[in-house]
Amino acid sequence: MAARPFVTLAFAQSLDGSIALPGQRIELSGPESMKMTHELRAAHDGILVGVGTVIIDDPKLTVRLASGPNPQPIVLDSTLRLPLTASLLNHPDHPLWVAATDPEPNRQSALEALGARVLRLPPASDGRVNLPALLERLGGLGIQTLMVEGGASVITSFLQQRLAHRLVVTISPQLLGGVKAVAALAESVPLRNPAFRALGQDIILEADLF
Repeated sequence: MAARPFVTLAFAQSLDGSIALPGQRIELSGPESMKMTHELRAAHDGILVGVGTVIIDDPKLTVRLASGPNPQPIVLDSTLRLPLTASLLNHPDHPLWVAATDPEPNRQSALEALGARVLRLPPASDGRVNLPALLERLGGLGIQTLMVEGGASVITSFLQQRLAHRLVVTISPQLLGGVKAVAALAESVPLRNPAFRALGQDIILEADLF
């Protein structure tokens, strides 16, 4: 069995813990903390987001504001809702990996025709991709370090299942009253060795998990 990758949760939130407004893309990070985020990307083998983030934000998940390689992009997408026009399907270095449970064959063929690789994985009890199984698969594919950028349900799932090792949060000086970064957890998550620092207009929190 391959070793699971070291997982870093990295996201930006407002002072009230929101990462977005419902159905809307919003920039929370200042230029300095955005550069830090790109440095983090370059330091990881893979970068993972949920399909909801792709649908709303259409991210590239590349390293543009720092020096270093682009990580392997991975999307959690149980039923293959990924738009065929997604920017990730035109990645400059890596074919997109899409983690699914029981993909519809025609949809899978359409994504594969655009260069994507569909990773079929067992479902968890809620029907979504089984995250421990995904991490083991990624380890077997050579991913030793994984950066998880969101969205909220993905962040919550990694925390709930105690699958992340490191937390890096950019805290923006604004109030949104929007979608919370972390939904209700079964138990509190203690942060070990927390450290705060100012970076431009933002505050960066870094801590070890579990």
